[in-house]
Amino acid sequence: DRMASPSRRKFDGDAGAPLPDFSNPGINLDTIAPALGVPTQKQKPDYLDYDQKGRGIIVTMFANAGVSYLFGTVAGGLYGFREGLVNSPSSRMRVKVNSILNNCGRYGSKWGNALGVVAVLYSLYEGVADQFNIDDYTGPIQPAAPILGAGLTGATYYMSTGPRVAALAGSLGVGAVGLTYLSYSALGIPYGSRGWLFF
Repeated sequence: DRMASPSRRKFDGDAGAPLPDFSNPGINLDTIAPALGVPTQKQKPDYLDYDQKGRGIIVTMFANAGVSYLFGTVAGGLYGFREGLVNSPSSRMRVKVNSILNNCGRYGSKWGNALGVVAVLYSLYEGVADQFNIDDYTGPIQPAAPILGAGLTGATYYMSTGPRVAALAGSLGVGAVGLTYLSYSALGIPYGSRGWLFF
């Protein structure tokens, strides 16, 4: 029987090969038990770490900036296509194509960069407001973080043009958030469900 192959050996009751001896204290059953069919000692479920506040500031900033830059580049490129087609200095095809490419590049990069910067500023301000739980101090004005973020974003973006223009830009940012919130409420759409900026 010693010379028989392992596949031909018979075991008592035909229950298969016996399990190895796990009495050695150096063996951790929790790591190898599922492979051998041995019940583990661990009865509690293993939970993943979950951030109750959602994505972090950096992750949100990257997501918002990427989508905004892409949207701005596409929108600016379409506008540049129209401008290059309409304002071409010549009717020759070669000149028209050159005019279209120049305008697409000019407006696409300009709009993409502008929206990308706005998204970074907004994400930063909104993330800081969320970290300090500003919603707890604003009473009936909920949610307050997007309103503060949009107002500060507009004011910061136009800060170099003077305080009056910066204040106007901040007011427009607050108005955009308010208008979005009212529109979503009227349509029954959960506010912030799109996951991009204050949409």
